[in-house]
Amino acid sequence: MTSSDAVEGGIQRLPLFLVLAGCSGLAMAVPAVHGFALGDYAVARSFFYHGLMVLFFCALVAIATAGRQRRTSARRHLAALVAALVLLPVIVALPMADLLPGAPFLDVYFDMVGALTTTGASAFKGALPLDPTLHLWIGFVAWLGGFLFWLTAAAVLAPMGLGGFEVLGSRAANVVAGAAELRLIEAPERMMRTAAQLFPIYLGLTALLWFALYVSGDTAFVAFCHAMATIATSGLSPVGGPAASGAGLAGELFVFLFLFTAISRRLYLDALIWRSPNRLLSDREVQLALICLGVVPLALFLRHWFSAPADEAVGLAAALSGLWGALFTTMSFLTTHGVQSADWTAARNWSGLGDPGLILMGLALMGGGVGTTAGGIKLLRVHALYKHGVREMDRLVHPSSIGGAGARARALRREGAPLAWVFFMLFLVSVAVAMIALSLAGLDFDAALAFAIAALSTTGPVVAIAADEPLSYAALAPAAKAVLCVAMIVGRLETLALIALLNPAYWRG
Repeated sequence: MTSSDAVEGGIQRLPLFLVLAGCSGLAMAVPAVHGFALGDYAVARSFFYHGLMVLFFCALVAIATAGRQRRTSARRHLAALVAALVLLPVIVALPMADLLPGAPFLDVYFDMVGALTTTGASAFKGALPLDPTLHLWIGFVAWLGGFLFWLTAAAVLAPMGLGGFEVLGSRAANVVAGAAELRLIEAPERMMRTAAQLFPIYLGLTALLWFALYVSGDTAFVAFCHAMATIATSGLSPVGGPAASGAGLAGELFVFLFLFTAISRRLYLDALIWRSPNRLLSDREVQLALICLGVVPLALFLRHWFSAPADEAVGLAAALSGLWGALFTTMSFLTTHGVQSADWTAARNWSGLGDPGLILMGLALMGGGVGTTAGGIKLLRVHALYKHGVREMDRLVHPSSIGGAGARARALRREGAPLAWVFFMLFLVSVAVAMIALSLAGLDFDAALAFAIAALSTTGPVVAIAADEPLSYAALAPAAKAVLCVAMIVGRLETLALIALLNPAYWRG
């Protein structure tokens, strides 16, 4: 046995939460080096010392529990993921709480939950100027959170038939019963193997987009933050988004192209799970996304076009920029990235209309692809409901007809569509519960709706355009922020996964 095999085996025997906590301690080296490079030694020391402290305690716990025999099933990894989303923000918030002594810890925790769940909600935006290293740390936590959900989608949720994978066929029937569990020793091995396969892809995509944005005109720091935010679909930006970016139209085009990684898992995940050689354009999620990208931007553009004053001539260049702004913004909200194009603002200026908040919230609710960093209901579930609806209408006309399109399509309609409908109803119930809790915390109906959808769809920036007046997380009461923390965690994990976790079979195991 080589030393690398021994290290890998030792990591597999550790609890998943402990491994994630140790990784968060190691990650603090990045802002520490950045602060040191900028000459901000107080910030660098804070991240360095907190990282050492986290690693020290993780090492103590690992030594104390080294001799224990533990069962390492996929469902226990799901429980560890819940614990990670609740407790890891406390760990990664320690340096920020030290560097922002005047800020309430709840605000710091809220920002870290928003980052780790890739929601992009920030209690400090517009309320407190942040050091560039703190901007880097928030974006880096969101980037690591995006990879965490890439990893868990492939190694935990897919084998259990959760996270949208339940609509794909025969495994769907085992979701509630919990029968689609991996062998006890298989889950940690799968986590390690999948992490080794996915991380180079995740890092390579981020580096490639970073270089593209840098050569397009962004500074290295802004390009890096925007690249991380795009790949993780967090929407976090140290300068306020593309409108204040130096990359211009070229930068938006690169971001648009890389957002396709949040449309379909086939770009990186398909070969690891299903070993399918199908072409990307045959993917149902990609087809549905292309339909949305063809219909919604055109409708938004025509809305601005016909509302422009009759005495104001709109040239071809302005019309094309307005169309591009609608296309980019549609793609951004569909993937729960939530960033508006600079040309979208220009289109609003020559039409005089405000943001179509309901349309953009609807796109965020639809969400991106299964097994990606995007949130929302997911395109595959929407497709399953659509196919089921078409089949039911066909049966009204031809009651004795037999549905075609192959065994997989029949399984999608018979097994996947009912579970997609169950998830859809659970999602709406979650929105209603979150709205009631936010109303009790003092928000009116419109604000409660906007904040609930933003949290549960993991599209934090949507609150800036959902209401007549832009909403701000910084102005929320502590009770409302606590409700949104819970909503962001539920929206990231999905209610169906939580129900499977609460199955009595798990506790008996």
